[in-house]
Amino acid sequence: MALGTATAPYELRFDAGRACLDLLSTTHPEERLDSVDVLRAWITGSGLVPADTALPHADTGWLLAFRELRAQIDRLVRCRPRPGVATYDLALARVNDLARTAPPAPRAVRGEDGQLLRRLDGPPGCAALLAVVARDAVDLLTDPVARAALRQCEGDNCPIVYLDTSRGRRRRWCSSEVCGNRERVARHRRRAALARA
Repeated sequence: MALGTATAPYELRFDAGRACLDLLSTTHPEERLDSVDVLRAWITGSGLVPADTALPHADTGWLLAFRELRAQIDRLVRCRPRPGVATYDLALARVNDLARTAPPAPRAVRGEDGQLLRRLDGPPGCAALLAVVARDAVDLLTDPVARAALRQCEGDNCPIVYLDTSRGRRRRWCSSEVCGNRERVARHRRRAALARA
């Protein structure tokens, strides 16, 4: 779950079940999208582009745009839709607007071993990548089953929202290894303190 540096992109991704929710998790425990290099690693690590896609044209404008989309998605995910609430309506309009852009066009090419590989038709632009995340948010928000499976981690001070796909829909934490372990340790300490008393 821990986010790392751009040299370890596999650590940049918390798998919340959807790309739009993975973007939300980049604020915890602190701002993680703090450089263009980290954003490039997140874009690759989250699967928005094939792993070997170079993004040398990404700049600070991209960073600001992804943070802005993250803020809009956060408003939509954490708030209940109520007619006439200006912040919700503005966030919805912005996400819908970003979703209108065509996402990067994929194509299949033969690799050195003859297997087909997914590549992009050209270097992806910021608007096209934002569209992928915005469309994912639209899909999530308009799918009643997926929306009903949204959960916020029950860990102390953990704001991560994830899609609960567990059997019985009883998942309580974003990560059993992190937040779940903290809860188990705290429970153990409480029991030990009671036993001593």
